[in-house]
Amino acid sequence: MTQYQQQWADSRDQLAEALHRAGYPVVLANVMAKQLGSPRAIDRMTNYVQHGYAKNMEMLVDEMLAISADTDAWRKKKESQEAQMKYNTYLFYRRNGAFDEEEEGDE
Repeated sequence: MTQYQQQWADSRDQLAEALHRAGYPVVLANVMAKQLGSPRAIDRMTNYVQHGYAKNMEMLVDEMLAISADTDAWRKKKESQEAQMKYNTYLFYRRNGAFDEEEEGDE
């Protein structure tokens, strides 16, 4: 088991314990952990459960979906930033004639 997998499993187990203490089914932890995907997101969910914010199962699921949406939005933002950085690099080299020099050297 890799370090990341161990961290994920530990976070899932902490979520299961928090759900059990709050009176919810422990099997819900596996479903939530898979949906949330990352230890950090699972830890956010555990914090939500531990602080007693959820008054019913619907609130738990709603928070899980909100955390998933936040994570997805963050990933998309990072992908977009990376693509923008590559495009800016391309424009920089194109404006500064780096591509022209390569073409001259090939002749």
